[in-house]
Amino acid sequence: MPGFKDHFSQQAAGYSTFRPLYPSGLYQHLSGLCGGHGLAWDCATGNGQAARGLADYFDRVIATDASEKQIAHAHGPNTVSFRVGTAECSGLDDASVDLITVAQALHWFDHQAFFQEVQRVLKTGGLLAVWTYDLLILDDQLDPVLRRLNEDIIGDYWPVERQMVRDRYQTIDFPFESIAMPGFNLEASWTLEELVGYLSTWSSVVRYKAATGRDPLQEITPDLRDAWGPASDKKPVRWPITFKVGRV
Repeated sequence: MPGFKDHFSQQAAGYSTFRPLYPSGLYQHLSGLCGGHGLAWDCATGNGQAARGLADYFDRVIATDASEKQIAHAHGPNTVSFRVGTAECSGLDDASVDLITVAQALHWFDHQAFFQEVQRVLKTGGLLAVWTYDLLILDDQLDPVLRRLNEDIIGDYWPVERQMVRDRYQTIDFPFESIAMPGFNLEASWTLEELVGYLSTWSSVVRYKAATGRDPLQEITPDLRDAWGPASDKKPVRWPITFKVGRV
């Protein structure tokens, strides 16, 4: 699709397997902010995890992604329709949507064109909720190893748009009436193998491998093993979530 930078199709199966789930309370809270619950649009749905969460609170969910491979790995109940489509040209009807969600993807969009599309498809009083999260947090021994991977080894291989995530979306001009959100964290409990599986889905890891022919995770795996202890041990992982929520 014109203008679509595809950083994700290659690792679509990994996204479906290893990406952590957003807290169910997040969808409940967003639902409570909405005046209607007929239709939600989950834009840039990836493997469909946010779409599945929204399905408990809306009659229908339309979930779109510009990556055909991501849509091929997405799944949800029959009230969720998965479609290939861009954020800037959804194909949805005018004034038809009660809630639009964008999970960890706004930084890839043409913001002006997307916000125009939001204005077109949202009902009066409808809600746009976008969120992002940056580096995961484990503990005092493991966090420095992950920072070394993120900053020193693969830092130059992140797409430039990733800086907006590091800035927690504070540099994005958000042209809607802002609504405050309570604090939410993404949380998981992982073995070392699951952590490494998740790290392998980072777009910068994929780009590093393509450019150098080496796996950057091999450079940190010995330090991860030393700090982890028994590889089968489960450790709590969390990502603080940053929101931009607004009403038309």
